[in-house]
Amino acid sequence: MLILGLIDQEDKIAVVVGAVTDDIRVYEVPALKVTALRFTETARARIEKAGGECLTFDQLALRAPLGQNTVLLRGPKNAREAVKHFGPAPGVPHSHTKPYVRAKGRKFERARGRRNSKGFR
Repeated sequence: MLILGLIDQEDKIAVVVGAVTDDIRVYEVPALKVTALRFTETARARIEKAGGECLTFDQLALRAPLGQNTVLLRGPKNAREAVKHFGPAPGVPHSHTKPYVRAKGRKFERARGRRNSKGFR
């Protein structure tokens, strides 16, 4: 994901407020300049082997005090569990919104219109 966030911006410094981990799905790592709170050993080794740099936020502050030529990256903001509950009400036709229900059993939001055996539709 780090590489995808820097398409056409390889000369800029990627800034991640979190940990940078290795991804075996990526075969070729380009020469990246990355700032992060933490790097795993394998991620740091692969970035530096490709000719890139792993910086701390202290080093970033000295190199780009105003944040020039940096790209702030973040994770997917709609990947939270809570987002599944947003949208039209759970009972509305064609709604795939997840209901706030206390159990998933037979009696809980599984009546007419939800099961073929209940003679409705």
